[in-house]
Amino acid sequence: MSVTVDGDKSVSVPQRMRRLLRGPRTESVPVVVGTACTVVGLIDVAAGVFPRFRHSRMHTLAEVLPGALGPFAAALSLSAGMLLLLLAHGLKRHKRRAWRAAVVLLPAGAAAQFAYRHSVVGVLVSLTLCYLLVRHRDQFRALPDPRSRWRALANFVLLGAGSLALGLVIVSVHPGRVVGDPSIADRLQHVLYGLFGVEGPVDYAGRTSWTVAYSLGALGLLTAVTTIYLAFRPEHPAARLTEDDESRLRALLETHGGRDSLGHFALRRDKAVVFSPSGKAAVCYRVVSGVMLAGGDPIGDVEAWPGAIERFMDEAKAHSWTPAVMGCSERGGEVWTRETGLTALELGDEAVVDVADFSLAGRAMRNVRQMVGRIERNGYETRVRRARDIGATELERIRRAAADWRGTDTERGFSMALGRIGDPADGDCVIATAHLPGSGDGPHGDLKAVLHFVPWGRDGMSLELMRRDRSADPGMNELLIVASLQAAGKLGVARVSLNFAMFRSALARGERLGAGPVLRCWRGLLIFLSRWFQIESLYKFNAKFRPRWEPRFVVFRTSRDLPRIGIAAMQAEGFVNLSLPRPFRSRSPHPCGHTLRSAPEHEVRAA
Repeated sequence: MSVTVDGDKSVSVPQRMRRLLRGPRTESVPVVVGTACTVVGLIDVAAGVFPRFRHSRMHTLAEVLPGALGPFAAALSLSAGMLLLLLAHGLKRHKRRAWRAAVVLLPAGAAAQFAYRHSVVGVLVSLTLCYLLVRHRDQFRALPDPRSRWRALANFVLLGAGSLALGLVIVSVHPGRVVGDPSIADRLQHVLYGLFGVEGPVDYAGRTSWTVAYSLGALGLLTAVTTIYLAFRPEHPAARLTEDDESRLRALLETHGGRDSLGHFALRRDKAVVFSPSGKAAVCYRVVSGVMLAGGDPIGDVEAWPGAIERFMDEAKAHSWTPAVMGCSERGGEVWTRETGLTALELGDEAVVDVADFSLAGRAMRNVRQMVGRIERNGYETRVRRARDIGATELERIRRAAADWRGTDTERGFSMALGRIGDPADGDCVIATAHLPGSGDGPHGDLKAVLHFVPWGRDGMSLELMRRDRSADPGMNELLIVASLQAAGKLGVARVSLNFAMFRSALARGERLGAGPVLRCWRGLLIFLSRWFQIESLYKFNAKFRPRWEPRFVVFRTSRDLPRIGIAAMQAEGFVNLSLPRPFRSRSPHPCGHTLRSAPEHEVRAA
């Protein structure tokens, strides 16, 4: 059977499946060479730091490894070992630049082995690894990761701290050779001087002083060289949507935006995008710690999804990134797994309220009804409007209030956050505000809470942001959600997507009568984790509005990738922050003029 998909020529289904199933290959040579470099590097570092190691039974083995050379064996072992450790991860990830560096380093090590040690075995070890790299050079084609020159400062801080710690070890592992009894301050001063190639206050008997000096100098030189390299290499800026990309995505959303409630979040301007060959579909993504994270379903015509997915997988393969999809729908998960051979795992459920079925009547809605009634009796008023219908002055006040009420210093949000309010291009967004007349003495006047919804096709909207003044009465979020649902009909909205509840089904089944011990244990763990992550609180908050639950999935390659994907996802969402310290961060503004959204921990808990 032959088909034509996304403008491609007619191909057989098995042929197309084989073509799309090609992901980042798992050749053994990069893994073997990378592992060998790791082992060699660790032993070289140990040989350079610990004198007893060099004179132990392992001396013969250390002698034949790259880096254990001549009269300066300690310093050379240390520097070569550190370089090999730095290169090992890149080699495992098929990185071309790591391959180039290793091809230069290994022959140099072989020449040094022969010149200083006359070690034939050492030469063979180096040349064998080098031969494997050259023989299988076609497996090292991965392009560099996106980066900026701020990595140079991060390298200087981290590698400098590591050199300082390792230097203290080097200074302290020669107790029988130390002259006198230097204090910790003296040892630290000696390390600091030694990293800059200057003699410090600690003195040693015999040639140990030269060994320590060369070792510390090698660490300092390594830190300086790597920092200078990172500072002056060509810069690859972080992902940003171009104006053309954004206009093409908006055109696709205009026609197909009703398929996925997360579609509008593809317009985040800190994402990159790949389009299908026909341009009828696209996948938006961000690369975090070597993981290529896509959010939600592909944008555009379902028939063109395979072409966009294929481009996504090709991009992941070209850079040796780990492909993953966060929060795709059941239909999207089926297409991703069918076209790529990846695996899907249910991540949680999205709460969707059908406006026609929503009512505050009935026993099930009693708590919400009473809370909303109490707040209204306290004098609060609500306004639900399209962003384009709000004046510029008021819109700026709402924007400032939302930024001031953010619950954390770290910006949060990726797969279900737009990251901006009031952009002229987002006039269809809906903003719900709560006001308390007569309380205009604060910095934001009588404004007490804000909800921001993005369009979900032509008849829906998806909750993007909840912010409230912490001094306001509890229940602001319930008040505004109810007001938004009641006003939805006048806005032409028939369905509203609320928050995403992670592991919702496990929490729901675990609290039922007759739940087994495994399920109860899993629920207990989730409740424990809810102290730091909004797991149980979001589930209970969403359940108040009697929604229907739509499952969402994470798509990944192998179970071994899940920990890495989980950490990358938490980095993207802002729960794990591995950026530079605040004084060293870039001060450049976000493309839309203000900061990205952060998850409002206190809003849900105080609601």
